[in-house]
Amino acid sequence: MKKRTLIILGAVAAVLVIIIALFAGTYNRMVSLQTAVESKQATIQTQLQRRADLIPNFVASVKGYTEYEQSTLQAVTEARAKVGAASDATEQAAANDQLNGAIDVWVNAVTEAYPELKASAQFIALQDELAGTENRISTARIDYNNAVQTYNASIRKFPGNLFAGLYGFEAMPFFEASEGSEQVPTVSF
Repeated sequence: MKKRTLIILGAVAAVLVIIIALFAGTYNRMVSLQTAVESKQATIQTQLQRRADLIPNFVASVKGYTEYEQSTLQAVTEARAKVGAASDATEQAAANDQLNGAIDVWVNAVTEAYPELKASAQFIALQDELAGTENRISTARIDYNNAVQTYNASIRKFPGNLFAGLYGFEAMPFFEASEGSEQVPTVSF
């Protein structure tokens, strides 16, 4: 009888260890995936901030050529501030779209009015920096969305969905382009 009791206790203990390991493993995986999403979102924010930091240099290079239109520049400045204040993917996407629109309008207005600006080495270098930053932003968005896809799938699949509800893990939003962004902006230099 003693031997049988020890076997039953051993089996119960083994089952408890397996259940605890399953809970801990699933929880740790979800935390890792959530952290990866947050890291990718921070990378997007870093690249958006990098672009926003290039704007004052762009403005300074244009100042030497023109008395630029104040209202257009103000729109760029306000949009730049919103990029810095964005806290999640949805706000980042909206602020990014607003900044893109403001930059397009401002650059088009300035380069049309002052064609000699297009030949400026500093202006060309800043354009190249902005283009490189746009590529980094695009890559960061793709990486973020891939991380969100993996995370969201893990909290929706069994048994992760059971643990996700228990631990309070919620789906994260994808970084999506806003409506109308499929229209290519007209930029003429």
